[in-house]
Amino acid sequence: MRADTLGRWARAEWGALCLAARRTLAERRWRAVPMTLGAVCLTGVVQFVQNRSWGYQLVQNLGGVRAEDPLWLALLRTPLSLFVPALDLPVWGALAQILLVFGIAELCLGWWRTLVIAYVATLAGTLYARVGIALGPGHPIGLPASDAHVVDTGPSAAVVGLAVFLGWRYGAYVTAGVVIAAMVVEVVLEDNLAGKEHLAAIAAIAAVLLLCALVAVRQRRSRARGGSTSGAPPIQS
Repeated sequence: MRADTLGRWARAEWGALCLAARRTLAERRWRAVPMTLGAVCLTGVVQFVQNRSWGYQLVQNLGGVRAEDPLWLALLRTPLSLFVPALDLPVWGALAQILLVFGIAELCLGWWRTLVIAYVATLAGTLYARVGIALGPGHPIGLPASDAHVVDTGPSAAVVGLAVFLGWRYGAYVTAGVVIAAMVVEVVLEDNLAGKEHLAAIAAIAAVLLLCALVAVRQRRSRARGGSTSGAPPIQS
């Protein structure tokens, strides 16, 4: 692929996303991403605490989610679980994911939309684990009973959900497709809890996108009816 062709493709794929992020960053600089900076700091503090002999159980009690836990307790712990790095993965990976994906999402969507989408994706993964264990390993989307004891924390499901949402919102459809394909490949190759929870996160975001599309269609029809009955010509942008 020639450099100019690659450049045109990159602008078509990521141009709108980069423009939205750059505009907000230019206007507000570091003040544009307070939630992301806070999330990075919180994740770093949680990592420090859980690696202390006195802090591990404290972190687990506040943010460690397992499918064997009572549902009310898992729901209570889920918000903090986003910022509890997985013990078997390097913490810099979680920090990089939050800084990059949460940061871009906050620049483009605002902090509260970013948090809502991240929570919906994480909650989808948390709830899926219970469904998958109930279905059992013989089901295509089932999980073995042993996964009920696995600690389920980290921002990965939220990162996947945000990446897919941003891809849809700003027309980066190839990028969103690559993320989804990567999750499918992960499930096929490893067939683990994390991979299937990522797919559950994508399913949750797909549901959110469908709801957004329905709302947009309803608003468009309402504006069209309002314009047709007002007797005034529509305003041209």
